[in-house]
Amino acid sequence: METFLLLSALRDPSPPPYSTGDPSSPKLLDQVRHAIRRKHYSLRTEQAYLAWIKRFLLFHKARTGRFRHPGEMDAPDIEAFLTHLAVDKNVAASTQNQALCALLFLYRHVLHREITLTGNTLWAKKPRRLPTVLTRQETRHLLDRMTGLHQLMARLLYGAGLRLTECLRLRVKDVDFNRRLILVRDGKGEKDRITLLPDAVIPSLRDQLARAAHLHQDDLAQGYGHVYLPDALARKYPNASREWGWQYVFPARRLSVDPRSGHRRRHHADPGSLQKAVRRAARQAGIAKPVGPHTLRHSFATHLLEAGYDIRTVQELLGHKDVRTTMIYTHVLNRGGLAVRSPLDE
Repeated sequence: METFLLLSALRDPSPPPYSTGDPSSPKLLDQVRHAIRRKHYSLRTEQAYLAWIKRFLLFHKARTGRFRHPGEMDAPDIEAFLTHLAVDKNVAASTQNQALCALLFLYRHVLHREITLTGNTLWAKKPRRLPTVLTRQETRHLLDRMTGLHQLMARLLYGAGLRLTECLRLRVKDVDFNRRLILVRDGKGEKDRITLLPDAVIPSLRDQLARAAHLHQDDLAQGYGHVYLPDALARKYPNASREWGWQYVFPARRLSVDPRSGHRRRHHADPGSLQKAVRRAARQAGIAKPVGPHTLRHSFATHLLEAGYDIRTVQELLGHKDVRTTMIYTHVLNRGGLAVRSPLDE
């Protein structure tokens, strides 16, 4: 109910706190949405930022008994909200920093105000944790307990070092069977990179592409067959969204409405189904470690370093900007105590 009242207030041009007085001026959340899209941020970032801004306004509504426009608030109000998240909600450091990013974006790019942070509104320090890595045997047991499409995607995560979203967003044109490589487009940090295509997945991947092609032909016959294209490619090449090369390797089972354009088309597979499948397989394999799809990418990097491959090569395959990010896997390789032999074992 509070969320409904908040949205109503932000969309109503009449109350002074939520309007410039011009009925034609965009409302606050629409302004945020437009600013995010101008900067080509992802849909997930847009959804996260809007959610944090709503929570920020609801928090101060609960404190004061009325909705306050962000223009009426300043750094102490942001600090109070972040303190609430850290102390009352006990959120992780990364979550707290994401909330701060959303609020700074609101003030800088929508309200055009620079917020001077006090000493108590500093970025939360993220704990430095080593990644969870499976042994080769554990990885085999995990993959053996998966079947069908989920098994193929999991094998790609491990065999090519892909992130979950990189695997799901893979397009037909970016799989090169002849050169045994995968071209990862618009990865983390909007960077492209090349990684290897494991020979072991080629037969299954060819079968998956045949199924996806059949599904695409059915969509075309029903007047659909369009797929999302990045940036302005859809306007520059009006027919490209129907071409086979642009289709997703792992399409969704059902058509859906794009939340930005409103067009009905087939998106890629849902990440949640693969996450559940990986966790279920880990339980069946008796693996006590916390395992998710990203664990397979960690294992890919660690096993390559174990095999003697150069850390710079692994860095390029993973798409890390800084080699220090890749070096965290060298800590996983070391035995306890940085390879020091315990006197108890002498």
